[in-house]
Amino acid sequence: MESTSSGWWLYWACSDERLLRDCPGQILMLSHGLQLVATMTRFLKSSLLYCLCATASVAGSVETTYFRSAAGVADSGAGPLPDDLGGSGELRWRVALDPGHSTPVLNRGRIFSTAYHAESKELVTVALDPNTGQTLWRRAIVASRIEQTHAIGSPATATPACDGRQLFVFFGSYGLISYDLDGKKIWEHPLGPFQDEYGAGSSPVLIDGKIVLNQDHDIDSFLAAFDCATGKTLWKTARSGAVRSYSTPAVWTRPGGHKELLVACALELASYDPATGEKLWWRNGLARIVIPTPVPAGEWVYMASWAPGGDVGRRLELDSWPKALAKWDKNQDGKLTKDEVDDREVLERFYRMDLDQDGSLDQKEWERHAEVFRRAQNALLALKPSGRGELQDTAVVWKYQRGVPYVSTPLLDNGILWMVKDGGIVTKLDAASGRMLQEERVPGVGNYFASPVAGDGKVYFASEQGVVSVAANTADWKVISSHEFHEKIYATPVIDRNRMYLRSEQPLYCFQHDRK
Repeated sequence: MESTSSGWWLYWACSDERLLRDCPGQILMLSHGLQLVATMTRFLKSSLLYCLCATASVAGSVETTYFRSAAGVADSGAGPLPDDLGGSGELRWRVALDPGHSTPVLNRGRIFSTAYHAESKELVTVALDPNTGQTLWRRAIVASRIEQTHAIGSPATATPACDGRQLFVFFGSYGLISYDLDGKKIWEHPLGPFQDEYGAGSSPVLIDGKIVLNQDHDIDSFLAAFDCATGKTLWKTARSGAVRSYSTPAVWTRPGGHKELLVACALELASYDPATGEKLWWRNGLARIVIPTPVPAGEWVYMASWAPGGDVGRRLELDSWPKALAKWDKNQDGKLTKDEVDDREVLERFYRMDLDQDGSLDQKEWERHAEVFRRAQNALLALKPSGRGELQDTAVVWKYQRGVPYVSTPLLDNGILWMVKDGGIVTKLDAASGRMLQEERVPGVGNYFASPVAGDGKVYFASEQGVVSVAANTADWKVISSHEFHEKIYATPVIDRNRMYLRSEQPLYCFQHDRK
């Protein structure tokens, strides 16, 4: 009779939808105490249940992680974090991985990352123990075709996403794949390759049981949502006017709890309804290629975009179509081929301009690209969106045009916007007014693909050449340290409690503050 009453108590506990929702997978652990629980009153049973659920939630909370899901800012309780990544005692472990550019994500006591093994043409997903770096599992898929990428690109560029129950990885050459956290494949959804010789760079994001992916390429651009449980397409919105860009969407939770998907592309920032894929509002004024992710904060949205040829006084423009024909159309067929054109700017972009890939440019293809150049603007915009449709000029609170990054996403922390531009130029802006607070330079020169991250009163910057600089997150400018790894870095550093995880082109490092 005692075990029967205990069983009924467990049944009662599991019938509470709120408890099951807030404590997924934790109710079962209570069965170990059934002998004790059977002697308790209903009130004591309920109290114990809630206490155990609260404890279990702290120990194993379900957290959604994807690229910039925490906006690059560590929890207030993070730290102490390393001051000098080259310092003695700071390195906890270093493990070799197959090459890749994706940023690792941490969830449920595991590190997840992707890679590409060129010799075997394997698209690789790995899970590691964050304490030791030991590989927990490795899953490899041999794709029948591997997409073309930029000379410094990788088929493993997109950052994984994890909802605490499933892992989602995206390879442009193959599509979306979902694994459980122990590496068992749940589903896959074929996608790509896309018409884009630079490959696919945007990463998936998670919202309300959906995995959302934006793919803007030379043709057939789209935004789509897939069911996390099954991989089935829930909705797909064509973006016919979009040309190639590589920005990852951001989830914007407005004051009051209403959610929107922020999608940046060439020339435009737009908002979409995550339930239906309907376009809600948009604002022009972006660069011709957009890579940084939007940065939402309260009622505001910050959007940085920069590309060559979009600065005032240094703009790139294409000739009019009649003028171009007069200069280069040697066979007078009304089209332009590569061997006819004598212009480096055009030849470098010939592939993306040739939309039908017939080896020649017609008037429609030429003028489409000329329009993108004409409308492109390099700037950081601070927006306060309201209403629907095209946002008016009043939605632009301020605009800043110096030091805007090409790839890295700005960091917003404590009312300060941090940007790092190629050359190691760091700009600090007052987020409310756009006033420039400081413009300095960190020791690492060259390109910056990784985005800055902040925690424990420090801001970390990683250059492509492998120099990681640590700056004080204070009003005064202070570089705490700088260390050169002599390894290329494309992934963004990851902060977790008192640890910093850093992926270079191959090895993955774990650093922990030396308490000595």
